[in-house]
Amino acid sequence: MNQLLIIGYVWPEPNSSAAGSRMLQLIELFLQKQWKITYASPAKESEFAIDLKDYGVEVKKIKTNSATFDDFIKELQPQAVMFDRFMMEEQFGWRVAENCPDAIRILDTEDLHFFRKARHEAVKKNRDLQKEDLHTDEAKREIASILRCDMSLIISEAEHQLLTNTFQVNSNLLHYIPLLTPTLSEKEQESLKTFEERKDFIFIGNFLHQPNWDAVLYLKSKVWPLIKKQLPQANLNIYGAYASQKVEQLHNQKEGFLIKGRAVNAKDELQKARVLLAPLRFGAGIKGKFIDAMLVGTPSITTTIGAEGICGTYPWAGEIANKDECIAKEAVKIYEKPKRWKLAQQNGFSILERRFQKEHFSSAFWDKVTEVKENLKKHRSQNFIGAMLMHHTLKSTKYMSMWIETKNKLKD
Repeated sequence: MNQLLIIGYVWPEPNSSAAGSRMLQLIELFLQKQWKITYASPAKESEFAIDLKDYGVEVKKIKTNSATFDDFIKELQPQAVMFDRFMMEEQFGWRVAENCPDAIRILDTEDLHFFRKARHEAVKKNRDLQKEDLHTDEAKREIASILRCDMSLIISEAEHQLLTNTFQVNSNLLHYIPLLTPTLSEKEQESLKTFEERKDFIFIGNFLHQPNWDAVLYLKSKVWPLIKKQLPQANLNIYGAYASQKVEQLHNQKEGFLIKGRAVNAKDELQKARVLLAPLRFGAGIKGKFIDAMLVGTPSITTTIGAEGICGTYPWAGEIANKDECIAKEAVKIYEKPKRWKLAQQNGFSILERRFQKEHFSSAFWDKVTEVKENLKKHRSQNFIGAMLMHHTLKSTKYMSMWIETKNKLKD
């Protein structure tokens, strides 16, 4: 039986974030092929994380900068190791390469962190993103991690194009696999709440994720007052995990701006709402809130960045607008007009069917894994820059880590 080791940045929380859902989907892909999986992480345990043991996945608490990981992986001897975000590859990649040189190294990027942060900086400076914004230390670290791995999972076509066109990353090292959705039957579509059965607007998103916090502030100060003026009876219900005091202080009953905190079931709350209102001003990857909304037939109003990588050439499941007044105008229109709302809902079903079907992407994923696994030596020989980066990483990161390890021992 093949063995997969996943080195997690956090313990997966599918009900808290799209990243958690994404990790669970990848786990299920390997389980369906009868792989044995061990999930290891140095992160603190979370009360909201799923119990991976329920899925037949073994769990292991590991330490950074510790030779105990070497002993662990030598004994495990996995055929593949998947790093959850580039920070885990930086920390443990050299140890994997040294102790299990024949294991396939897979990086799940989740989203391109440097891309998201560059966009954030542009928003803070109130200007468009410039090419120079992308040339950061974060970009160098993340792309170096991609080059050191045998394959990197890219969640958005826009990010795939950025890596291949702007940074000249060999497409053979990348594999596009978005969030995966089941097929919605006509019966399932018809069973969803109707336009008349729904009310209010909703925003949902993990508040540890900066684009979500920024979007809520933007809604509070710029967009929601314009909507509330035209729809005085409507409320905006704000859901999200890890709402801090600064988030809760935005709650205002009179304004209809209601902070609800963590949703027990995100899809249930989305289905109660008539419209998802999420004007994201920066970000990267695919925003899971829009996929969830489509699955329960809820149209959404967002920005170009919010919709990025989701609809492709197909009509959006709602409206896309980038200016305060336009966002508010489109939100009011779709909230008040049943026919327009129904068309947006149908657009969402079409996007799911044509762009996110699990059956299509799972087979392509396994073709890629098999190809790399069976031709690993040749695959690596065609990636000289990656080999060079791994050589220097083994030298610099290894000895830095050993120095930290020794320092920690002396403290003890």
